[in-house]
Amino acid sequence: MSELSDLYQEVILDHSRHPHNYGGMADATRKAEGYNPLCGDQLTLYLKLDGDRIQDIRFEGHGCAISKSSASVMTDIVKGKSKAEAAVLFDKFRQLVTDPSAVQVEETDKLAIFSGISEFPARVKCAVLSWHTLRSALENKSEKATTEGM
Repeated sequence: MSELSDLYQEVILDHSRHPHNYGGMADATRKAEGYNPLCGDQLTLYLKLDGDRIQDIRFEGHGCAISKSSASVMTDIVKGKSKAEAAVLFDKFRQLVTDPSAVQVEETDKLAIFSGISEFPARVKCAVLSWHTLRSALENKSEKATTEGM
């Protein structure tokens, strides 16, 4: 394993052990739940929107290291972004974990730590669960976001 891959793995583990933006939000304007039946990952995502902008975002739940770290990094990245900017990031992340050669990611990009996930197809669903849940929250969908059928 390369030094860069080792570093990425350490960052993923650190986000899993010490997730950012973890916990509930009493004054959330949107809330969505997500479930990955393959791995058993479950999360609840809370958003506070200010017009079209994500003013605050938090999550809680349980899951594997990839699922938890993906949610942690996602909350860091989308906080302060517009819905449209979050949608672009969703597409970039999904492309990164399925076909990293098709997307331009710099080593300094916070999403880069997930660039090796495509080598483990069963883990892709773990990585994208929080992102699908974010999309559900932004679209104000009432049904639980799931990775089935993806």
